[in-house]
Amino acid sequence: MMAAGRAAERGQPVLLLEKNPILGKKLLITGGGRCNVTNNKPELRTMLSKYKGNDQFLFSAFSQFSVKDALAFFNKRGMATKEENEGRIFPVSNSAKSVWDVLVSYMKEGGVKIQKNAEISGLSVDLKTGYINIALKDKKKLVAKKCILATGGISRPETGSTGEGFKWLKKLGHTIIENNFALVPLALSDPWAKKLGGVTLKDIKLTTFQRGQKQASVKGSLLFTHFGISGPTVLNMSKEIGELLKYGDVQIELDLFPKTNLGTLRAELQKLLVEESNKKLKNVLSKLVPASLVSALLEMTKISGETANHSVRAEERKSLVQIMKAVPLHVSGLLGKDKAIVSSGGVDLKELSFKTMQSKLVPNLYLVGDVLNIDRPSGGYSLQICWTSGWVAGNVI
Repeated sequence: MMAAGRAAERGQPVLLLEKNPILGKKLLITGGGRCNVTNNKPELRTMLSKYKGNDQFLFSAFSQFSVKDALAFFNKRGMATKEENEGRIFPVSNSAKSVWDVLVSYMKEGGVKIQKNAEISGLSVDLKTGYINIALKDKKKLVAKKCILATGGISRPETGSTGEGFKWLKKLGHTIIENNFALVPLALSDPWAKKLGGVTLKDIKLTTFQRGQKQASVKGSLLFTHFGISGPTVLNMSKEIGELLKYGDVQIELDLFPKTNLGTLRAELQKLLVEESNKKLKNVLSKLVPASLVSALLEMTKISGETANHSVRAEERKSLVQIMKAVPLHVSGLLGKDKAIVSSGGVDLKELSFKTMQSKLVPNLYLVGDVLNIDRPSGGYSLQICWTSGWVAGNVI
């Protein structure tokens, strides 16, 4: 939509072919329906460092349309934004529909023609003219002087991202890096964790282990779900955990108090038990840890919640503190493409000019968004790639 609107704004007649019966189906569900528009990294090098070694490719495109430009685009069109944790930018309305409204209005102003339910069966190139032949599944055919391909990856296939674009591009000679799921929730085998669906923990630390060896640690927040855990911190760990799972089981230790050492935490627990000495342990632990976790922690330490606080033994206090600093979570796998936020893999970036987003193999073909092989974390970075690449492509066709 960004690319189509920009091209039309420059006076080019534009036809947008939409596979779905509605526009922006995936956009409307991003960020849990709130739409994480971008990440507040106005300094170019800082922003590009988040794209894992692809900064040399992206520098030209981001120099033309940066985070500042994206925010200005939406703000000037009446969509106020706000910043949340870790630089995430959302509409003040907390609704992805606000983003959708701006983009659709932008296209209408430019006179973009929209054809919905337009499912494409293939692309080919007219060798004499260089024009792009577009075959639709309803047997109709179109010819375009220039074509912007924004078919996405293979995440959330119910929105239309089912990977056809990669097949067409491969036939046209492009190298397609193996596509997989970059940002996905984790499935756990721990029954207690699945009972906490909807519970969010903030300011925690997650440390991954394999065969007893520490792999990585990250701080942030997590969301318990009916199948395991999710949330930005978990999503950003998922690709690395997926790689580890190829070589064996993976365990995660959840530290509920990453800023507090064992000694200090033990003292805090002891103080609580003394102050509430005649109450039951299960009724006061919630003053120290989230109430939803109390039963699970007591079960893991095999301590009765009915115990009076004055009767909690020293070794039991030690066990409670240790479990609070290292709650074991056992990963049973990654959720599939139906739960993925974005997919990694795609067109080899060496086969693209980022000054224009034009294919080096098919001169009148421009590639944008998730069809490109760009790894990125959760937090608005994926949509910023869409805004930037779409703007650049729409600015030159």
